Amino acid sequence: MQSGRKIRVLIAKPGLDSHDRGAKVVARALRDAGMEVIYTGLRQTPEQIVETALQEDVDVIGLSILSGAHMALFPRIMELLKEKGLTDVLVFAGGIIPEEDVPELKKIGIKEVFGPGTSTETIIKYVLENAPKRK
Repeated sequence: MQSGRKIRVLIAKPGLDSHDRGAKVVARALRDAGMEVIYTGLRQTPEQIVETALQEDVDVIGLSILSGAHMALFPRIMELLKEKGLTDVLVFAGGIIPEEDVPELKKIGIKEVFGPGTSTETIIKYVLENAPKRK
């Protein structure tokens, strides 16, 4: 936990898939662990996600995707984060993401990718240990 300020996390659902059960489970787990969590809801564009991250002054963004569009949407989100100066935000991803895509996602700045079956305890621990320290 950061001193004097709760970790602020944006859980986002980019693209057109309509399955958000996993995103809601992660959002609830992070909130129960003491973090402030904002959930975007379904069908967000990269522009909407980055604008929300900027307005909410988040420390962490969790991207959830099942549609297979991660290699199109995630690079655009990372590009927009850089354009807006949000280079210190920790970004992780989860959902159905093939193992062979993970190295490329990490190259563009996605710090971790959690697949199906990852425990919420693992995600909470990762966020607590890796969220940027702010006052």
